[in-house]
Order: sequence, then structure tokens, then C-alpha cells
Amino acid sequence: MTPLPDFYDDIEASLAHLWRLLEEGPRLRRNAFHMPALATVDETGAPQLRTIVLREAEAVAGTLRFHCDRRSRKAAEIAATGRAALHGYDSASKVQIRISGTAMLHTDDALADEAWAGSLVMSRVCYGVAPGPGVELASGDAYSLPETDAAIALGRPNFCAVVVTATRLEFLFLDRRGHRRAAWTREGAGWTGTWLAP
Repeated sequence: MTPLPDFYDDIEASLAHLWRLLEEGPRLRRNAFHMPALATVDETGAPQLRTIVLREAEAVAGTLRFHCDRRSRKAAEIAATGRAALHGYDSASKVQIRISGTAMLHTDDALADEAWAGSLVMSRVCYGVAPGPGVELASGDAYSLPETDAAIALGRPNFCAVVVTATRLEFLFLDRRGHRRAAWTREGAGWTGTWLAP
């Protein structure tokens, strides 16, 4: 029988494991936390869900960063509410992580400039798509992509980095010997945690 993980009955170790998985997400492309689901709320109050690419997670700051097109609905929804949630599940390790918190768009500041500069060219191409994300098309191929470096650079005004500052975290580990679920809320620079019934 597989031994239970060190974090199984240790809430602080569970929090450390949660952040380790999130911090590995941007680096390990096949990691389940590389592409978590992002939840926002639209102008009618309806929930919206989509997959994003996690670019950075910082345990000390309690932040997660991803990029999006500022012409997109998700950018508008984040700008309107200042809130977002993220969800990831890794079937191999049987771990689910849920994050909710405040969200901020960075469009024309040093953080956005650094994120743009650090993006691969194949990623930058996405921000030069015309028309913008979500526009109805007459056919599936009725859009254009920038083809030259100069044209790709023109997509920079459409690029933004989004930083989610976590205010609540949830961790669920599934095991037939007994699941473990915990939640933490941010209080100042630290986290206050409690076990939850799974």
C-alpha cells in the first residue's frame, strides 16, 4: 500500500504543498496546475469559466499571474469586479486546489512590460489577432494573425498581465483511506487555516 504523504494530517505542510504545486505549475508544462480554470462573473451576474496558462505563482506574496488580451471579456469582467477564482485538479496526485481573491489588470506598467518582454513570440502573436477575441466571424478563418516582428509588436497595447492576490485557498487530497480537505484565509501577511469535512 502506498504510504500517506507527509502533509496528510499536517495543515501547515498541506499549505506548503499547495504552494509548491502552484509554483511548479508555470515551469512544468505537463503539470495540472500549468493550465488552471479561471472563473469570473459577467455583467449579468452569470459565472464564466475558461482555461488560462499560469505564468507565475508566489507563495510569500500569495499571488498568481497569467496573461490575457485586454479586448477579451475576461479582462472586462476582471476590470468590472476586481475578483477572480482559479481551480486546478491533478488526477495523478489526486489533489484539487481552489483559489479566490482580488484580481488586477496590469496594462501599461513595468509589470506588464516585463511580462511582455518575457513572453515567447508565438504567445505575442495572439495579441495581434484581428478582430479581437470573441468577435463573431462569418467563417472560422475570417481573422488575421500578425506575420512580421513589427506587426507582432503592434499587439502590445492589447496585452495585459493579470495578478490574482489570493484571499482564500482550498486544498483537497483524495485517498480511499480518508480524504483531507483544508481552507485558509489571508490575514495580513499570513494565512489562518482550518480542516474541512471533505
